[in-house]
Amino acid sequence: MANVMIIGAGITGVTTAYALAKAGHDVTVLDRHRYPAMETSFANGGQLSASNAEVWNSWSTVMKGLGWMMRPSAPLLVNPKPSWHKLSWMAEFCGEIRHHDAHTVETARLAIAARQHLFRIAEEEGIDFDLERRGILHVYHDERTFRAAAKGNELLLAAGLERYAVSAEEARAIEPALTGPLYAGFYTPSDCTGDIHKFTRGLAEACERLGVVFRQDCDVEHIEPGTDAVRITLAGPEAEVLLCDRLVVCAGVASRKFASSVGDRVNIYPVKGYSITVMLHDEASQKAAPHVSLLDESAKIVTSRLGPDRFRVAGTAEFNGYNRDIRNDRIAPLIEWSRKLFPNMETDVVVPWAGLRPMTPSMMPKVGPGRHPRILYNSGHGHLGWTLSAATAEMLSAQVH
Repeated sequence: MANVMIIGAGITGVTTAYALAKAGHDVTVLDRHRYPAMETSFANGGQLSASNAEVWNSWSTVMKGLGWMMRPSAPLLVNPKPSWHKLSWMAEFCGEIRHHDAHTVETARLAIAARQHLFRIAEEEGIDFDLERRGILHVYHDERTFRAAAKGNELLLAAGLERYAVSAEEARAIEPALTGPLYAGFYTPSDCTGDIHKFTRGLAEACERLGVVFRQDCDVEHIEPGTDAVRITLAGPEAEVLLCDRLVVCAGVASRKFASSVGDRVNIYPVKGYSITVMLHDEASQKAAPHVSLLDESAKIVTSRLGPDRFRVAGTAEFNGYNRDIRNDRIAPLIEWSRKLFPNMETDVVVPWAGLRPMTPSMMPKVGPGRHPRILYNSGHGHLGWTLSAATAEMLSAQVH
């Protein structure tokens, strides 16, 4: 068995640590925050969604992005200020359009498998993470967008996902809280939602019971792979040096930096997403907020019900480098959407958040070794890190000997 160190205590790092520990390895997790799950795994949209596995690589996405560039409230926003990383990433993104169908099917299959791993882990370890197994309902407000989504639906069906079209009346029967005009929808009964932060923290505790060591408040300054070990130098006045047999980089948007330092190219761009958590502090709001998870296709907004008194609303994709600022003009559309669709739900207590999704140009995660056999990666999951993490952790663990 190997002595393995992992950089990153987000959802991919902690699920990887768990899989490796269950396989009998000696595991240490290094993270720069005081606690696990404090960045992109803190307050995402909550969906465990095989139904959202369609990759973004399409000319329609490109054209929408160009059209929305000057609209601060647009679902997809690109900062026009050029950078070589952004331009090269986007060029590669366009080059991957030809693989759209194959990547969508592959991602959906992986997402279906990941759910079973996650359910098993949660049951075995007794992790409470506000799981709601009520499915995910994609809603469309006009015939054009509904018809356009039919091709993507065919790809998901080809991957083995149970998903079917519903009329407006059927959609409202599935989620009675839906109001306003509605054309039709697609419903995936096997999809679910949960609190990624609560799950990751609970799984970190399970990892510790298995002997995993978490080194928090710990900045990795230098990585030096060798023939017999990997040397990891930590930042600080003493420049502590750690040795391991294998190093797994699960550092989200920082994975590109670590990869570059050892001669690997892992082209991850930080795509910012925003969320709000609406605190349902009265009975009327709790009744008005939906329990079934939604995806509004026109607004590119997703929702999750997290227990009786929290409602998560998330969306938007912002290409703005490593900027983590929470912008009011990006939060306001989420609040307005919530007020419009669920008018009887109070929005006087709303907690905003922003996180950086680690996206590769192909929208496929990097899982496996780089140029050096002692350094591996499990990163680049984009908007599906929560959905795919339990499966990619198993894939990574199988490659460590």
